[in-house]
Amino acid sequence: MTETTPEVEAVPAGMVEAVPAAAPEAAPARPGRGERRGGRRGGGRGGPRARPERKSEFDQKMITIRRVARVVAGGRRFSFSVAIIIGNKKGKVGVGLGKAGDTTLAIDKAVRDAKKHLITVALTKDNSIAHEVEAKYCASYVTLMPAKGRGLVAGSSVRPVLELAGISNCVAKIHSGSKNGLNNARAAIEALKSLKA
Repeated sequence: MTETTPEVEAVPAGMVEAVPAAAPEAAPARPGRGERRGGRRGGGRGGPRARPERKSEFDQKMITIRRVARVVAGGRRFSFSVAIIIGNKKGKVGVGLGKAGDTTLAIDKAVRDAKKHLITVALTKDNSIAHEVEAKYCASYVTLMPAKGRGLVAGSSVRPVLELAGISNCVAKIHSGSKNGLNNARAAIEALKSLKA
């Protein structure tokens, strides 16, 4: 068997076109520093990208953070208890309590609880309260009095409650000897609830 070679046409010298040479097949480039295999930039795992968190309208202040324990058959199980006050400084304020094995989870739970128990306070034109109020919660006994031009005079956890409610001209007096910050804050909330517009 004889092989036949295909005939090649002779092309005049002026008519030759430059034919681009076929590029050799490039090997896939390895991801460089800071690149991931998926072709996206940025370190970390290949999960969904984190969205920037939207800032909450509420400011928050922590009253207490405690490590608490419950006794089980194998010994003690520890968790964290957090009490938080939240408010928008425009008349809305709330106190919440959260408990979890991790502090960040406990704080999130406390904030959610505080949002459930938000109250609206009727403020006067000079950011004060309309009249004197008093309230008792457990062993805590609190009196709130309007004081025009005096500023905010309050102690313990009653002060952050009034600050986050947006009250700036008020005098607060804690009549009980209770040092329990959560109960003092809740007594202040009860007093604010009894305000008449």
